[in-house]
Amino acid sequence: MNIHSVLERKMMELSLLVIFWYGILHAFGPDHLTAIADFSIGKNKKKTLLITTLFAIGHGLSLFVFAKVLQSVDISKGILAYGDVISATVIIAMGVYLLFMVATDRIQLRKHMHDRKEHIHIWFGKSHEHNNTDTTSSFALGLLMGIGGVRGMLITLGVVQGGVVDFTMVGAFTLGVMLIFVAFGMLILYVNQNFLGNLQNVRRAFTTAGVVSLLVGSNILFG
Repeated sequence: MNIHSVLERKMMELSLLVIFWYGILHAFGPDHLTAIADFSIGKNKKKTLLITTLFAIGHGLSLFVFAKVLQSVDISKGILAYGDVISATVIIAMGVYLLFMVATDRIQLRKHMHDRKEHIHIWFGKSHEHNNTDTTSSFALGLLMGIGGVRGMLITLGVVQGGVVDFTMVGAFTLGVMLIFVAFGMLILYVNQNFLGNLQNVRRAFTTAGVVSLLVGSNILFG
C-alpha cells in the first residue's frame, strides 16, 4: 500500500468520525429530544427502543437525501430556512395534540399481571387498541424533521470528502444520532417505569411534554 492510499484511508476515517460527531451534536437539538419524549412517554422498553431507532434512521436518511439533492440543485438559504419552519410546526402540532388529549380526558391507563409481573398500558382514546401507529409515525416524523438539519449538514460536508455524500456517511451520521436518541429514550423509560404508575402522573407527564413542545417549537419559529 503506497503513501497516497494510506493518507486517503486516514482521511476517510477522519471524515466518518467528523460525520459521526456531527450526528451526536445534531441529536442534542431540543426539537429532536422533545419529539423523542412525546413519542416515548408511557411506552415499554421494546417500543421505546423501536421508536428512538426508527426516528434516528428516518432522520438520517431524510437529511442525507436532501443534502445529496442540494449538491446538484442550487437552492437559496431563504428557502432552506423553511426546513426549520417545518420542524417547528411539527413540534407545535404535537404539543397541541398532547394537551388536547389531556384536556379531553383521552389518556387512559390500565394495569394487569402477566407472568407474575405487573404491566401498565397507556394509550390515547376511549377504547384500548394495540397498533403500531406510534412506531410508524416516529419514522415518518424523523423523515420530516430531517429537512430542518440540511443547512448544518451542508456546512459539515463542506469540510469532509469534498462535500460528497455516500451511504457510509449516512451510516456514520445515523449511528451518532441513534446513540443520543436511544440514550434519551432510556431516560424517558426510567421515568415511565418509576413515576408513571398512576393516571394522575401520566396526565402530568403529557401536560409537561405538551407545554415543552409548544415552547420549543415557538422558540424555533419565532426566536
